[in-house]
Amino acid sequence: MMRGLPCLLLLAACNNMVQQPRYDVYEDSSLFPDGKVMQAPPDGTVVRDAPMLAAAARRPAAITPALLARGEDRYGIYCAICHGKDGRGDGYVTTRGFPHPPTYLCPRLRAAPASHFYDVITNGYGVMYSYADRVPPADRWAIAAHIRVLQAAQPVHDGEREGGHDR
Repeated sequence: MMRGLPCLLLLAACNNMVQQPRYDVYEDSSLFPDGKVMQAPPDGTVVRDAPMLAAAARRPAAITPALLARGEDRYGIYCAICHGKDGRGDGYVTTRGFPHPPTYLCPRLRAAPASHFYDVITNGYGVMYSYADRVPPADRWAIAAHIRVLQAAQPVHDGEREGGHDR
């Protein structure tokens, strides 16, 4: 029993390299000419997922009734819980103390391109996390089209609250 104690003490001293000489991402450095630790990738670097990302980001060929119906259905499943059925940012979660997301009726989001909504669904924004692993690319475009329908169906209000949390 006592022989194992020194080994146990040595293992307890291991900290998985948490304490090591290194630079943090945004730290200044005298090693590089621009004085930054974080450097751009070398010229000619190819992103491994670039073909898949480019294919997924292509807009649908046309806005069809089937696409709009799919968007309404997917919006109800993934978005309405926070953004509300009309896109006003008054979904169920706001009654439970969560912050209000922005209304889709505010001037900033009315002016945003459909690709903005696709990007937010893909990457998240503010306190909204990414839905990329839950919503396929075609459904993201369908949801973006449905958001446009919600915006077109409701009048513009000058004082519409933006709500939500920006980055």
